[in-house]
Amino acid sequence: MATPEVAKAAPAPVDTFIGSILADAPDAAALNARCDKLAGEIDRRIAELEAERGAATDDGTLQRFDDIYDLIAATQGEFGLFREVMADAPRRDAGAACEVRMQNASAKLSLSRPVYDRLKAVDAGTDPATRYYLTRSLEAFDRAGVAQSPDGRKAIQALQDRIAANGTAFEKGIADARKTLEADPAELAGLPDDFIAAHPAGANGKVTLSTDSTDIVPVLTYARSDDLRERVLRASRTRGYPQNDILLTNLLNDRAQLASDLGRKDYSALALEDRMLNTPAKVDELLGGVETIARPIAERDYAKLLAERRRDDPGASELTLWQLPFYTQRVQQRDYSYDAQEARKYFSYAKVRDGILKLTSDLFGVEIRPWRTATWDPRVETYEMVENGKVIGAFYFDSHPRPGKYEHANMIGLRMGIAGRSIPVGALVTNVSAGEDADALMEHGDVVTFLHEFGHMLHHIFGGQTARWAGQSGVANEWDFVEAPSQMLEQWAYDYDTLATFASDAQGKPIPRELVASMNRARYFGRGMDELRGVAYSEISLRLHQAPAPADLGAATRAIYARNVVWSVPDWWQFQDSFSHLNGYSATYYTYTWSLVIADDLFTQFQTHGLRDRVTAERYRQLVLAPGGSQPSAELVKAFLGRPISLDAYKAQLAKDQ
Repeated sequence: MATPEVAKAAPAPVDTFIGSILADAPDAAALNARCDKLAGEIDRRIAELEAERGAATDDGTLQRFDDIYDLIAATQGEFGLFREVMADAPRRDAGAACEVRMQNASAKLSLSRPVYDRLKAVDAGTDPATRYYLTRSLEAFDRAGVAQSPDGRKAIQALQDRIAANGTAFEKGIADARKTLEADPAELAGLPDDFIAAHPAGANGKVTLSTDSTDIVPVLTYARSDDLRERVLRASRTRGYPQNDILLTNLLNDRAQLASDLGRKDYSALALEDRMLNTPAKVDELLGGVETIARPIAERDYAKLLAERRRDDPGASELTLWQLPFYTQRVQQRDYSYDAQEARKYFSYAKVRDGILKLTSDLFGVEIRPWRTATWDPRVETYEMVENGKVIGAFYFDSHPRPGKYEHANMIGLRMGIAGRSIPVGALVTNVSAGEDADALMEHGDVVTFLHEFGHMLHHIFGGQTARWAGQSGVANEWDFVEAPSQMLEQWAYDYDTLATFASDAQGKPIPRELVASMNRARYFGRGMDELRGVAYSEISLRLHQAPAPADLGAATRAIYARNVVWSVPDWWQFQDSFSHLNGYSATYYTYTWSLVIADDLFTQFQTHGLRDRVTAERYRQLVLAPGGSQPSAELVKAFLGRPISLDAYKAQLAKDQ
């Protein structure tokens, strides 16, 4: 695989050793051999650092530690990608197995008393970023249990190994649980013509649908058949059940034991210690405040939805989960003159993709051009970002669903950007376009998702230009900040001047201004319900980590969800077994709510100066994105806004259309 040419100093040995990702690995054996090589080098370097003698320095001791971090992060990113995207199960399994090995290696490093003692002796000098990095690194060792006795550290390592294995198996179980179901062609009434054309009846006269989001979302939104919508949602929300229940039970119980061994009240307390909101009480305060604001708005909108439902069924007394999207688009069309099917005609995949890349060039003055390199699938697209004649980053787009592929959307950092040494490389794994051709149409919600995930990529690349340390490069902030840049970028999906540059129909006619205006009027309908759903998910992730796993995970999850929302929850709902955030985010799903508070606040600067104002965009890049994790996130926001974070903008957004 080719590496983008870039003007840089001679690479350090660790950069040479990491090299490029093995995108075109022919089989699992090749991936296993690469993992063995990388894991062996990590072990060698940990042993070397543990045996280090003499003065502990930032350019010696801390650099060796950071190189190990870089190796682990690069390997975990690469093999996490392989778990999500490889075409066959053996290669996906090889990716998952190496991910577990990297999590084990990270735990081993964090429990090494010799490494901790060497870092403790480092004089970080006068550089604020280096002092901050060293302080946070030592705090992470303390949280990991490095002060425990040798037997205590051994027990913690065993717990961490099990947590890593069960967490990875849990996520793999979600991908492997993809379901299909059959429907009569008549049941597709109401769905877009291109969707129906892409789902012809088979030899048995039935249409096959899957639990891929590119099937689920259109069916739930447009299908007139209430029965079909229920069957589709049932298939989706029982994915992974019951086999993932035992993995989740073990994961929750091991985390509870780990927290106890480390002297914490519960795992939620442990997980929050290095966040902006660093205690469960602060999270409870946030969620309670959001619930107070959102509930009356949600109840008002729910009443509108129920009234719309009664047009079809006068005796209806409630709305169920599979009815919400369908009646939401009906109310949006009736009360706000917004037709989602009309809007999707203007969002073909290639135009959206190119429009997002052009928006990046317009805002930040960079060039994005094709990158010739190996890929794991012929439909994967590759690009490099250039500024002032130099390549400053490279990335992959894997945008189309296929069997076995990760079903949701995420950005994976594959290589960290380190000043003078290496450029950031990442991958966007999404499922925003069901079709494989450039003209495949997208829902507007998929445009929002695409922009959101690309916001992570911009953070990864722009935050990897000046970093001295891999551990501060790119998206290295407190975890409850990292969604804010992506959530803010979603706003451009509602901006007419932006959409007019790429949103056009098959005849090339630009999206009408009035259609975008009606989209903006309709977008706030249901926002209160969305926020309550976010509170419910946050409560699930938080409460499940405040005690050992309940005997009936499904019942416990449904109870938490139901007490936070205003609609009914069916007794077959087993969402916990496909809620992948319970692994990666553990107790901290509230991140999305807190980050949205920050995102709305950041966006006020663009509202004041213009969404396409280059000066504001450059300030945002330099003050918020470029520092990566070299400062506390609250300081980055304050530098950009000229004041501390405020909830005012979030409250104002939530209260629109009252």
